[in-house]
Amino acid sequence: MANEYIIRKGRPEDIRSDSEELTYDFLEKNNIDFVRVDHEETKTIEECHKIEKILESEICKNLFLQNSARTCYYLLLMPGEKRFVSKEVSKKLSSSRLSFASDDKLYELLKIEPGSVSIMGLIHDSENKVNLVIDSELLEKQYFCCHPCKNTTTLKFSTNDIINKFISATGHQYTVIDI
Repeated sequence: MANEYIIRKGRPEDIRSDSEELTYDFLEKNNIDFVRVDHEETKTIEECHKIEKILESEICKNLFLQNSARTCYYLLLMPGEKRFVSKEVSKKLSSSRLSFASDDKLYELLKIEPGSVSIMGLIHDSENKVNLVIDSELLEKQYFCCHPCKNTTTLKFSTNDIINKFISATGHQYTVIDI
């Protein structure tokens, strides 16, 4: 992939992974506009900072969590620079101690590999087994950025479209907390 990052509108012309292709199909079907930047694989929020500069918007941190009994699963979206404190978030959700869920469970429920965790994975959770939790600070931002279930592309949406179109189209509800 070229080192030159270019903002593009709409889905890529080349064939992508099944999960990524399904993401673009879902976005098109629900008339959700976005721009994208294709890039080398990113595995940490730190690696996302140069993409943020191009998109002029912050990429949120996406954490896939489970309660201690492994009976409840959560997708927590929060600003990239905020620190996740399990005890604090667990208390706000009235949950037993939260920890990171396994890679196998991540793939089973959201069809996403580690390093590519994204709200877009909710399109694969038709049984609503994953509880969406959003830090209130993200709702105050004009734009929302995330991966399309693969960490070699970053998408930028209006936050309004994510909240009012995307989430409702997946059939999920969300909980807002202050971290």
